[in-house]
Amino acid sequence: MASTSSPPPSLFIFNGENYHIRVVKMKIYLQAYDLWEVVNTDVELTPVMPRNKRAKRYKAMSCIQNEFSDVIFTRIMACETLKKAWDKLNEEFQGSDKTRQQLINLRRDFENLKMKEVEIVKQYADKIMLVVNNIRLLREEFADSKVVEKVITTLPEISYKQLGHMEKVCRNKGRTPQQHVQAQEVE
Repeated sequence: MASTSSPPPSLFIFNGENYHIRVVKMKIYLQAYDLWEVVNTDVELTPVMPRNKRAKRYKAMSCIQNEFSDVIFTRIMACETLKKAWDKLNEEFQGSDKTRQQLINLRRDFENLKMKEVEIVKQYADKIMLVVNNIRLLREEFADSKVVEKVITTLPEISYKQLGHMEKVCRNKGRTPQQHVQAQEVE
């Protein structure tokens, strides 16, 4: 159940770095206080608007404005609606060259990942998922079949023994792990 009480002030101020993470946290923060639908609606404040709706808008605007450093706040302070402020921030930080470069670097990191002889499959899979989740945070589609293919094709010979369960599942379906990956790509 969402609370309609006043949200506590944010402990962190966004300064322009790691927007893809900050936006997820901010959205959850607003949802926790039942304010997200206010941000997602492009309606200006009017004197005839019911008092509780006006109060929600002011709370949501306060949450958003207090999350940002003064330099970033000046970019959204003239926005007439919460949605316009939110969209302006998304446009500026998710569409930036810095974000595109982060995505390029993460894709390269994914392609270059290889399992070390001393790692167990779980550790290697965790490394892969860390990179994949960072790519997805940047709102980039990333198929699960690519992850499975990466795990299967980059494991050292000794690690195939650790994939017994996956091989059993694949055999029960009458295919090899590589065929399983190919079938996932088709779906």
